[in-house]
Amino acid sequence: MKIKILFATFLTLALFTPAYAQTLDKAKLDQFFDRLAEKNKAMGSLTIAKDGNVLYTRVIGYGQINGTEKKPLSAASRFRIGSITKMFTAVMILQLVEERKLKLSDTLDRFFPQIPNAQKITIAHILAHRSGIPNSRPATLKTNAVTKDEVLAIISKGTPDFEPDTKHSYSNSGFFILGLIVEKLAARSYAEALDERIASRIGLKDTYAPTGDIDVNKNETLAYSHFGGDWKQMTEIHSSILFGGGQIVSTPNDMAKFIHALFELKLISQESLNQMKTIRDGEGLGMTTFTLAGKTFYGESGGGDNRGAWLAYEPEEKLAVAYATNAKIYPVSNIVSGVVDIYYGRPFRIPALASIAVSAEILDKYVGVYSTPETPAKARITRDGETLFFQPPGATSAAPLEATAENKFQIEGAAVFTFDAAKNQMTVKRRGGERIFTKGK
Repeated sequence: MKIKILFATFLTLALFTPAYAQTLDKAKLDQFFDRLAEKNKAMGSLTIAKDGNVLYTRVIGYGQINGTEKKPLSAASRFRIGSITKMFTAVMILQLVEERKLKLSDTLDRFFPQIPNAQKITIAHILAHRSGIPNSRPATLKTNAVTKDEVLAIISKGTPDFEPDTKHSYSNSGFFILGLIVEKLAARSYAEALDERIASRIGLKDTYAPTGDIDVNKNETLAYSHFGGDWKQMTEIHSSILFGGGQIVSTPNDMAKFIHALFELKLISQESLNQMKTIRDGEGLGMTTFTLAGKTFYGESGGGDNRGAWLAYEPEEKLAVAYATNAKIYPVSNIVSGVVDIYYGRPFRIPALASIAVSAEILDKYVGVYSTPETPAKARITRDGETLFFQPPGATSAAPLEATAENKFQIEGAAVFTFDAAKNQMTVKRRGGERIFTKGK
């Protein structure tokens, strides 16, 4: 009888215990990240957690490079997490709603009547990126601090993209404004409100809103790109410009804690969480969804200055996947998708990530200024050592291209460039189609 009972117990466990809990292929995850590191395709940090417990962490690359002196990243390294900041801002706004200091139906003229359409734009519209407030930033990339009043003045001069709630368009400026509203109603700076309302409440020791430049003495990471055979530091926008839409510094471990606490209702009510999760035109309130391994995950992604971050949560299994990189070369979406496939034991082939060397003599045939009848602006191809760079029309900076053949190059996950030196043409293929540019004489 005891044997039958034991057998029945084991059978029950076998049937109802998810296989991934016992068979997480950590060796394959290690191989994937080893390949990314070996091929200089990423530097960053990953955390996989289930029900608040960390199952796997992996860190590759460096947080600071000074010539031959390289400081390796660690699980404690802190990253700018870009637009994942918007989830934190949305949570604080919903907390203020629950405290009856604010309503989602309140219009923006209560706070900033000088913004166009302020009397029509609601807090809910801004949270859902349906306000029509255009992305407005200083005309040139600013590496120095700007005041909130300066940015607010720029936003106030912007022409609305559309009438409120008629369309969806991602707006960093909208979340800059929400950050200001948090400060007004919480009677605290954004940084103080973040600490009091979220970080201290759930024990996030590495999550905060910096007010100055990146500080390597606080274990904050610098951003890099890899070209010319080495890592090169990237210019980074000042945190004061990012504010409520992208200012926060954190770690994957803290991000995983945050989203688990959010879904466990330790920060807001079930009603508020349901509002965040209600998706329309791909967006909820400060939150979106991802389909990974055929399952729906909730969260957000962020990027900028060659950084990337991704936070995804599957509520039924209480599974959190958090990744942050200070060298976004191989697409972050591909990395996260690969990690989730490995987690669930789905077929996943570790990419070869092979590239080739092309001689300077051949590269120089592609260097020049290119144009297309579709736009008056011009694209530029330049060379630095053994690397080609592409500067899009109207852009102020150039991106390195990786050679996959003598006449074919790519920005991994974004675009493929094919050159025909005889015809003086460059074909740029993106997801949305392709465009042919002709080199000027």
